[in-house]
Amino acid sequence: MMAEIDSRIEDMSANGVDVVIIGAGINGAGLFRDLCEQGVSCLIVDKADFGSGTSSAPSRLIHGGLKYLETGEFGLVAQSTLERNLLLKNAPHCVTPLPTLVPIFSWTKGIWAALRTMAGAKSAPRSRGVVLIKIGLALYDFYGSRNKVMPRHRMFSKAAALRDMPHLTSSIVAAGSYYDAKISTPERLVFELVKDGMTACERSAGLNYTTLMPIGAGELSFSRDNGGQFTVRPKIVINAAGPWIDVVNAALGNPAKLIGGTKGSHILLDHDELVQGLKGRMIYFEADDGRICLVYDYLGRALVGSTDMPASDPDIVVCEEWEIDYFLASLRALLPGLMFERSQIAYSYSGIRPLPASNASDPGLISRDHSAPVLEPSGDRPFPVISLVGGKWTTFRGFAEEVADKVFDRLGVRRSASTRTLAIGGGKGFPADAAAKQVWIANAAVKTGLEPSRIDELLGRYGTCALEVASHKGKWTDTDRLPDTMTVGLNEIDWIARQEMAARLSDIVKRRTTLALTENLTRADIEAIAAVASEAQGWTAERTGQEIQNLIAELSASHVRIE
Repeated sequence: MMAEIDSRIEDMSANGVDVVIIGAGINGAGLFRDLCEQGVSCLIVDKADFGSGTSSAPSRLIHGGLKYLETGEFGLVAQSTLERNLLLKNAPHCVTPLPTLVPIFSWTKGIWAALRTMAGAKSAPRSRGVVLIKIGLALYDFYGSRNKVMPRHRMFSKAAALRDMPHLTSSIVAAGSYYDAKISTPERLVFELVKDGMTACERSAGLNYTTLMPIGAGELSFSRDNGGQFTVRPKIVINAAGPWIDVVNAALGNPAKLIGGTKGSHILLDHDELVQGLKGRMIYFEADDGRICLVYDYLGRALVGSTDMPASDPDIVVCEEWEIDYFLASLRALLPGLMFERSQIAYSYSGIRPLPASNASDPGLISRDHSAPVLEPSGDRPFPVISLVGGKWTTFRGFAEEVADKVFDRLGVRRSASTRTLAIGGGKGFPADAAAKQVWIANAAVKTGLEPSRIDELLGRYGTCALEVASHKGKWTDTDRLPDTMTVGLNEIDWIARQEMAARLSDIVKRRTTLALTENLTRADIEAIAAVASEAQGWTAERTGQEIQNLIAELSASHVRIE
């Protein structure tokens, strides 16, 4: 794969490229795919791995933005609910419905505060009563009616809610329920978008671990992690660096203050009783300070989030001790019948939301909408720079479509196809129902010789790309597994290392798979993964040892205990 990409880079260096995208998070990757689908030559680069920045630190929700109704961002809610519904169809291998329960602690509180907030006040309701939540959920159903795929909301009495979820605090007066969606592998989806783009346009390329060098003479120069360098002359540059947007614009010779980020942290708990009690649902609840928090079953662990604090340096962001205390205290108040302790923490992560610069006193009131301001050509910079400011995971496709249309206007290109119904990665040809799934599994089992149960397992991880994984002929057979995480095969690790541009051990463990978040990895597991990656990548023994040390240090910083 890398030989083909190197050839494309050589062609770009010699003949120029239409668009360069700096930053391969979800917004950059979504735009890359859209441009490539229209035949526009495009280069996307990231200084780290694809989807390793803010895009790897979400609540893992694909949601319509119920909370944004309070701030009057009705257009954003309309777009978000539509894009959520489209993703359920276009990425069914990793985006699935999420039934959600809203515990309610009063009958009428919050109405006037919500009206003031919608009118522009700089404070949000501290409590949201039954009346307010009923109105909000009805509006949410209305905005989510386009391409509708999930049921409408319902309201429950206190008695009914406690019968259904007895661990809930008896302080509630009622509860509501509605549907949103969750994504199991957000980092993989980012990579799949990049891969889809390169497949759609043979003149396009994506590179991770590639750093922008000082600009000069209308050219952009980049240094690669392997020591190589190259230069291209773009017609348009897209700054999709997320919380690093201002840094990149400064490097391009145009200092600007566009970003005013906030930090969001999450933890995952090993808590079987909680996971079983959730019954596949999310609880979307108010903490004692009025902040909206959530807890739901993420692949067998309880994912808890999220904080929302002003922060500016994405390179040093971590889940802090006070945030962990906050999460645990909020859960104890919500679910007093369960025990919550630090020893249950299996993983933690944190990221900076690249929100628009704002003077709002409450971070929760900063708009989650997006914009794409343009820095027109000037001086030694003959190309415009379009910055992707704000936005959210769910709306990446719509945001990409808006920006792509701007690019087409400047290039004199007509859009030839919409991405509205375009499946992503392993979502292509994904079976639509249980019967179709059984047929797909049976056919793949015949083609590969693997057991149907194993095909089912791989389909759940990789979507229809499971057929490629199962067909991979490497040094290992499918019966060769990690020594302690027995559900993962060495052959699939080899496929990832060779076919998915995983340049480092952490790319495999944290982004191409969910091993870091969902498995109790041992040192023996990590060493086995490193041995496979080393052979695929041609690492020296010294490099392999360093990769193991680096990964264990990263995991330890995320509260992972390696035995």
